[in-house]
Amino acid sequence: MARPKAFDTEEALDAAIGVFREHGFEGTSADMLVKAMGIGRQSLYDTFGDKWGVYCAAVRRYSAQEGEAHAAALRSRPRAIEGLRAMVERLVEDAGQACLGVGSICEFGRARADLAKIHDAAERALHGAIVERVRAAQADGDVGVDLKPEEAAGFLVASFAAIRIAARGGAKADQLRGLGRLALRALR
Repeated sequence: MARPKAFDTEEALDAAIGVFREHGFEGTSADMLVKAMGIGRQSLYDTFGDKWGVYCAAVRRYSAQEGEAHAAALRSRPRAIEGLRAMVERLVEDAGQACLGVGSICEFGRARADLAKIHDAAERALHGAIVERVRAAQADGDVGVDLKPEEAAGFLVASFAAIRIAARGGAKADQLRGLGRLALRALR
C-alpha cells in the first residue's frame, strides 16, 4: 500500500520558487530543491515527475500569486489611475527580489511550449486587467484618450520587466521609483 504524502505541496512549491528565483532552472540542482522543499528525492519525483515538472509548477504558482497581487493593487483604489499607481509602486517596492517570471523568460524565451503556455496565460490575465483600468482611467480623464489601452498595457508590462531587471542589476531604490514614475507618466 502506498504511503500518503507527508508534505504540503503548496509549501514545498513556495520553497522551490525561492530557489528557482535566485538560481534559475539550470543553476538549481535536485539536491538544492529537496533540501529547500523539505522532501525526499523520491517524493519530488513521485509528485512532480522531475525537476522540470517542479519548475513548471513553481512558475505556474508564482505567476498566479503575482497576478493576484497585481490585480489586488489595481482594484485597491477607487480611481483607476490610483490603482495603476498602486500596482507600479508595489512592483517597484518588490523589484529587488528576483522575479521567477522574468527569469524564466530570460532563461528559456519561447523554446519550451509548456512554459510558454504558462507565461501566455499569466500575461493575458495581467494585460486584460491593466487594459480595463486604463479604459476606466481614460473615462475619468486621468489617462490620455489618444492612447490605445492595449498598447499602454503592453508598455506597462514591458516596463515591469525592465524595472525588475534594473533592480537585479543594482539600480538603487530612487532609480527604480523614477522608472515607475516615468512608466506612469507615459499614460498621460
